[in-house]
Amino acid sequence: MLEHERNASVRRAISLIIQAGYQVDSGAFEFLKEISEKMDIISLVKKAIDDVNALPEKPLLITREILERKAETSEKKSAITYPVSGKTSFEPYAKNIDPDLKVISDSTSKISATGSLEDCIEYFRSRFMKISRIIRNRIDAKDAGSLADALKAPESSKVKVICMITEKRETKRGIFFKVEDLEDQAIAFAPAENPNVYSKAQKTLLDEVVCLSVLRGKRNFLIIDDIILPDVPLRKPNKSSVPICAALLSDLHVGSKMFMEKEFRYFIRWLRGEVGRDNLREMASRIKYLVIAGDIVDGVGIYPQQLEELEITDLYEQYKRAAEIIEMIPDYIEIVIIPGNHDATRRALPQPAILREYAEPLYELGNIHLLGDPSVISLHGVHLLLSHGRSLDDVISSAPNMSFQAPDEAMKLLLQCRHLAPIYGMRTLIASERTDHLVIEHIPDIFHAGHVHMMKYSVYRGILVVNSGAWQKQTEYQREMGHIPNPGIIPIVDLQTLSVFPIDFTSTI
Repeated sequence: MLEHERNASVRRAISLIIQAGYQVDSGAFEFLKEISEKMDIISLVKKAIDDVNALPEKPLLITREILERKAETSEKKSAITYPVSGKTSFEPYAKNIDPDLKVISDSTSKISATGSLEDCIEYFRSRFMKISRIIRNRIDAKDAGSLADALKAPESSKVKVICMITEKRETKRGIFFKVEDLEDQAIAFAPAENPNVYSKAQKTLLDEVVCLSVLRGKRNFLIIDDIILPDVPLRKPNKSSVPICAALLSDLHVGSKMFMEKEFRYFIRWLRGEVGRDNLREMASRIKYLVIAGDIVDGVGIYPQQLEELEITDLYEQYKRAAEIIEMIPDYIEIVIIPGNHDATRRALPQPAILREYAEPLYELGNIHLLGDPSVISLHGVHLLLSHGRSLDDVISSAPNMSFQAPDEAMKLLLQCRHLAPIYGMRTLIASERTDHLVIEHIPDIFHAGHVHMMKYSVYRGILVVNSGAWQKQTEYQREMGHIPNPGIIPIVDLQTLSVFPIDFTSTI
């Protein structure tokens, strides 16, 4: 492309950004000039604008980082479908980088529930107090009081209260909530004639702690004017100072007849630099961490007729096979594993690490870190919140416009609730710990989960939200439910930029 044509293309791209209502920083301008000869920057800018327009919190600027992320994603979509054996030698960059892995929080050491009624009461008290403190840090909820204060206020006065949603009933007129705090209870009503409030009320989950802006009605009746969620603040994420990557994955289900062992072994060969085009092998050379969000094995007795779908029917042998496969991963790669609902540990959240009694072969591997669900870790200063994602079943079935095809949207709702399993008493088993360890107190840079076997990712208020999919083909249960997973796709995260590069290993065998 001639110089004047490149300049014209850059000017048109900048014009498109300005017409869309955004500004351009100098870094984005320089980046467009740099890549104008290599790719269609008009198409790139249009796609970047579409992505930004879809964000709940739109930035003022189109930055270089936004354009780079879109450009890299576009390149990977065309480059990663059919990798072939590389011709250059493989010299892993990550091998010469010292690991920087810190465990910030691990539920394994915190578990103490006895199952008593007193524990259950303390659990909900802990949840209410923790999330109340989070809500009071919001500027728009600093003046929130108790239900007692609201019920003493003059009729028709406007007040704010922090409360827990204990019952929910939808009618044509609107949505009725029974709400409670530590001392009182009341009825709160979200009228259908107020579409903004009604929409928020529809998404509000049982047992969620929220701040309600209300008009004082008669007796204990409150009319909702607004619903304020705890939410996460908009912030700039931490990033690594070195260009290393983390591979995020989950749901191997070793032992299942549907475990995609051939594809997973191909993934390991790629990690070892044995396959892939040069650009892909360069990316493999920068992978320093592999983070697995649960369901290493398929387990035994997890669901009816499971034996019919098992290739390995002994739990010990399942973990032995898993260890044999994982052992092939290069030893300079640090591996973090948390449990899922198929793994050998208690089913109720929070879960301790997979029991050594069953998974001794995994524990014997030198580069493995087995933690509980949930856990928070730091990789070169980038903070990851890890949870298997069992509660996504409940959230998707309870909140409107949620789907198993878009689990990242349900994960965003958990961030808004500031809780990993807000609904008590549905499919997700929750242990009544005296302290609620499922409250999201530490704001992550990356929120990583699995469970629903659908690889999706997006960004919410500066947090990279990743559901890492699975390595198990569609099961009979999923077929009956009409759920079509997309297994065998691994999201690779560059910890220096937080860009995501999904690589599909199902189309390369």
